[in-house]
Amino acid sequence: MSYLKFDKSQLINLERSLTTDMLRTNKMGAYSVTSLVDCNTSKYDGLLVVPVAEQNYDNYVLLSSLDETVIQHGAEFNMGLHRFNGNNYSPKGHKYIREFTMETVARTTYRVGGVVFSKERVFISDENRILIKYTIMEAHSPVTMRFKPLLAFRSVNSLTHENDQIHRDYESIANGINIQLYDNMPHLAMQFSDEKAVFISQPDWYRGIEYWREQERGYDYNEDLYVPGYFEIQMKKGMSVIFSAGISPADPSKLKKQYTDELRGRTSRLDFFNTLKNAGMQFYNRRNNGHYIMAGYPWFKCRARDEFISLPGIALSTDNVQLFHDVLTTAFEAIDAFIEGRPNPTQITELEAPDALLWLLWALEQYSLKTSLKQANKDYGDRIVILMNFIRDNKHPNLALNENGLLFTDGHNVPASWMNATLWGRPVLQRTGYLVELNALWYDLLRFYGEILSERGEKDLFEIVDYQAEYAKRSFIETFWNGNYLDDYVSNPDHNYEVRPNMLFAVSLPHSPLDRNQQRKVLSIVTRELLTPRGLRSLSPKSGQYKPICAGSEGDRSVSYHDGTAWPWLIGAFTEAYLKLHKHGGVFFLERITGGFESEMSNDCIGTLNEFYDGNPPFTARGAMSFAMSVAETLRAITILRDYTKQNDEGASL
Repeated sequence: MSYLKFDKSQLINLERSLTTDMLRTNKMGAYSVTSLVDCNTSKYDGLLVVPVAEQNYDNYVLLSSLDETVIQHGAEFNMGLHRFNGNNYSPKGHKYIREFTMETVARTTYRVGGVVFSKERVFISDENRILIKYTIMEAHSPVTMRFKPLLAFRSVNSLTHENDQIHRDYESIANGINIQLYDNMPHLAMQFSDEKAVFISQPDWYRGIEYWREQERGYDYNEDLYVPGYFEIQMKKGMSVIFSAGISPADPSKLKKQYTDELRGRTSRLDFFNTLKNAGMQFYNRRNNGHYIMAGYPWFKCRARDEFISLPGIALSTDNVQLFHDVLTTAFEAIDAFIEGRPNPTQITELEAPDALLWLLWALEQYSLKTSLKQANKDYGDRIVILMNFIRDNKHPNLALNENGLLFTDGHNVPASWMNATLWGRPVLQRTGYLVELNALWYDLLRFYGEILSERGEKDLFEIVDYQAEYAKRSFIETFWNGNYLDDYVSNPDHNYEVRPNMLFAVSLPHSPLDRNQQRKVLSIVTRELLTPRGLRSLSPKSGQYKPICAGSEGDRSVSYHDGTAWPWLIGAFTEAYLKLHKHGGVFFLERITGGFESEMSNDCIGTLNEFYDGNPPFTARGAMSFAMSVAETLRAITILRDYTKQNDEGASL
């Protein structure tokens, strides 16, 4: 039985199916996304969306959708579904859908009279090509299948409208056509595996298509899509045909093999963990011989902080150590350039963020915990020394190691942490000075650095770093501890007393600057005021500026982005902190909390987790439909619990 399965009653209910999306990616930055009933609801949606190198690898929607029509005994039944002006849906092909499943592939089953056919979608790894396999499962007589492509050829950040600048001409290629609507844009090759498929030129525009998600966000939401014509093919019971859409022509005779080969080695979505594991690999991206973790879909690229936070969960929690090494190999190319003041040769952005290198060092610490201190020193010891000394020697442009042993950063003009919303070019939250999570990380990393130095036999430097760590620990308490919990940031003489989740890292990290009683107080207030079924709130509801719902205009959303919304990625740190203090007694509670995310596998974008959620019930999904940090830290939390339980069970049996 499929883990992700939707029946007819769920699919014909547009209020349900139009708010639930499916996402496929290809490890090259391209993706395919639409709703479960194949009706695009956002300008980011499309059957084939590819990054264009000539446009700074911005994503472009080439093939918006492909409408299928079943023709039998002269009667036509259109399977398409689009929203047009006035909130009118047509041609309402969703009423023919009987089932949608996504185990290894996204599969939709239709019934039209006596005809039953399935549609399966596969995105080819390492190639900007999507394959759709159509199979006639039942038919009392021959069937004509018609396929009408709707083309956009525009950036995901814009919409297109009927115009006379398009190139209407196309090139006939094997079993299909090759078309390029505008100069300096990729070509789109559309082909079938069967040579009997014919293309009939009938150029036209589908006018007035609407995207309700853009309307909800306050953006333009109406566009026209170009239809060059349609394909037709005669089919009968038991027959399958594969449609290919890519930026270069394919060999039609090899499409069936390519489809079959792509399915080999895929992890089936049979349970929560494997579904998240699949979601995690969707962020992996290979480009120009580099290896990256994308921050999220559909609009994010590769951001340093997101990559380093996500890497342990996506790679180490799934035992994919080679992926960890590959991604860091590319990352260190960017880091070397950053340290040496050279142009960044990679696609990684925001490496200059004050906390980026701290999260990278944290990822290396996680590697040492996964393997061993000896292995971490062997593989990354030299790198750790360089990075720690870069910070200790005050060479970072926006991190100052002050005399009190703590890190000071300026967050007035550029965001200094993961709370990075901006409005009119300025940070919404100007967290500046001594940030609690940055300095919790710093203390922990000093201790980790000391362990590496001890492993390397560098006794003199170890003693210096050990002293620095002790000094930083005392300063941390003096600076942040207010008697009940930790201030969020301090810019002398001002203290920010807002209850935010950033203090949690002073408990969760392997080395805490707090004593046991202080740790308990921090965890208590975080659990009481910030914990939700979808992660930790970014601000306590007791705050006067609490804004739990991130909706409305762009300005409204920016202001509420980190003032009460719930973030799943923080569940990793919460799990560590709770286990540290409650030990085996906290396992059941944490299993219930992490297990609560499982319901999201069938909501919003199926099989993955959103960027964040509203801070109040019903905890509506917001932001990017699939977010690397959310998936990665949930994976890590599940793995932490699994390993802890296994160790305790093994200990009890001895």
